[in-house]
Amino acid sequence: MLKYYALFLVLLFAFSATAQDTLQSVQIKTNSNSTKKSYRKVTNTATMTSKELLKAACCNLAESFETNPSIDVNFSDALTGTKQIKMLGLTSPYLMITEENIPSVRGASQAYGLSFTPGTWVESIQITKGAGSVVNGYESISGQINTELLKPADDIPFFLNAYGSTDSRFELNTHFNRKISDKWSSSLFVHGNTRVEKMDKNDDGFMDNPLAKQINVLNRWQYTNAEKGWVSFINFRYMNDEKQTGQMDFDINRDKGTINFWGSEINTERFDISTKIGYVFPGMPYQSIGFQNAFTSHKQDSYFGLNEYQITQKSYYSNLIFNSIINNTMNKFAAGLNFAYDDYNEYLAVPSISGNYDRIDNSVGAFLEYTYDNIDDFSVVAGLRVDNHNRLGVFATPRIHMRYNPWERAVLRASAGRGKRSANIFAENQQLFASSRVFDILNTKGKIYGLNAEIAWNYGLSFMQGFDLFGKTADVTLDFYRTDFQNQAIVDLYASPQEALFYNGKSFANSFQLEFNIELMKHFDLRTAYKYYDVETEYISGSAERPLQAKHRYFANLAYATHIDDKGHQWKFDFTYNWLGKQRLPNTATNPVSDRLPDYSPSFSLMNVQVTRTFSSSFELYAGAENLGNYQQDKAILGADNPFGTNFDTSIIYAPVFGQMFYAGLRFKIK
Repeated sequence: MLKYYALFLVLLFAFSATAQDTLQSVQIKTNSNSTKKSYRKVTNTATMTSKELLKAACCNLAESFETNPSIDVNFSDALTGTKQIKMLGLTSPYLMITEENIPSVRGASQAYGLSFTPGTWVESIQITKGAGSVVNGYESISGQINTELLKPADDIPFFLNAYGSTDSRFELNTHFNRKISDKWSSSLFVHGNTRVEKMDKNDDGFMDNPLAKQINVLNRWQYTNAEKGWVSFINFRYMNDEKQTGQMDFDINRDKGTINFWGSEINTERFDISTKIGYVFPGMPYQSIGFQNAFTSHKQDSYFGLNEYQITQKSYYSNLIFNSIINNTMNKFAAGLNFAYDDYNEYLAVPSISGNYDRIDNSVGAFLEYTYDNIDDFSVVAGLRVDNHNRLGVFATPRIHMRYNPWERAVLRASAGRGKRSANIFAENQQLFASSRVFDILNTKGKIYGLNAEIAWNYGLSFMQGFDLFGKTADVTLDFYRTDFQNQAIVDLYASPQEALFYNGKSFANSFQLEFNIELMKHFDLRTAYKYYDVETEYISGSAERPLQAKHRYFANLAYATHIDDKGHQWKFDFTYNWLGKQRLPNTATNPVSDRLPDYSPSFSLMNVQVTRTFSSSFELYAGAENLGNYQQDKAILGADNPFGTNFDTSIIYAPVFGQMFYAGLRFKIK
């Protein structure tokens, strides 16, 4: 039924787009920054615009952060090619990831959810360090990533993006937009990708990347009545994603469920409906009310060799927000109510653990956030929310953000806040299923898999100074953040290479970042950053570094664009360099010598490059390379010669597996 609905909409939009009159447009040329930071915003937020997202292929949201110094991008395992992001030294489950301020990647979708949003759908991304706003919930600990999608009222009639790469990955994105009336607009986004060839560049007998195919359809409707103060969005979305990985000789029809050859399938089907309704009171632009609602059905069926994992999550989210002022616009407040419901049906069959882990989580909360906004020098946002959760009980979430401008082009920020969340230990650690590890949960008295809720405090300071250097615009930023976990769901890979232990404990993460940006010459920008992480956890064996986390990282991005001539021709060149210091590796000391790894990985460098040729405002070609230096991890899979033996492990990944990859694509627009 959904397939026929999508086909009907494609035909309708295609006909409508061709029937519209071609209008003359005026192009305003600017040299705006592709990543924007504000001296007046209270939170430490950087906004990645669509211009920044075009610096790399950005096939999906997980790959959109390659050119951003605040986000670290790593591979999660040696099989699926899935990219994992970290911020402030913590993995993505500790980030609140939202789509237009509605929680999106959480629960069952934690492992692969970032790959379910195509990059071409994204209008901008806001990255906020530290505790987020209480308006968006209580789960944010290290920060928030909010994605804004293209708006139907502002979108162009047609967009096409085609992409292909040397790892046999091909993608096609089409956007259709139609103005139904002066108040109604609608967009249809259709995305498809596939990987069609088995490749084994490191000769370990396993595919370096999965065979895959995905269909992803989003239909957005926007209603705007500026005269009466109404604006609303309605979204319908369907996605089906299939991955197959494992040994090169694995055949699904012949070898599934046997020990002939090791193989895996991860099949996900997802359906989303969301609505947003906003009303601005007549004659009072400072007073508004908003109502958000979202329903999600997420189903994953998967197996990893002889291990099985199935999870279905049905969720409902609702948020009512009222914004107004107290006496004047320097004193603002937001108040509201929030309701969340999650129904999990989860089945797991791995060594030592087998059975159903079904549960229902629901919570209702109320929040109040006060803002004192003196745009000249000082602002503060103080918020408090109280939630009643059926498993976590009644608890309060306080958060505060402050901004001070001591002098021109300078801003000092400070923040502190508390976060609390239920750790979905299986969904968040699926890379461990592709191993022979025995799972064991040591705590059994808690209410989530026998564990207690995770509770953490985050504190941060940030200073940014803008200045002119040799007549060129430059800025420098220093950030320091600390996250203290009063209680964390610890994943212990130090106890034994044949075990994965889960238990509650304490940990901390210190993050320091020094960032320097300068416009070297007109249209030629340099962005650099040094990052230091000190992340330690109290394991059973004692306090130790968190594995697979480099203490030292260096980032640089060079971006150059030529002048746009009268015919609309332009060249754009982007180069990104990442250096990662040594990383502590999980314990493999008791393995046979052939399946042991050193205590630390070697340091290494990665280089990405992209060249874009614009022929007009409607057409451009791009080509690039990832991992230009062809660096590959040595011994990416332990026990590859005996995948059903006790030493098999594909999860200890600190560097790329595939090596050098080249790609090319085109973008075409009808304006």
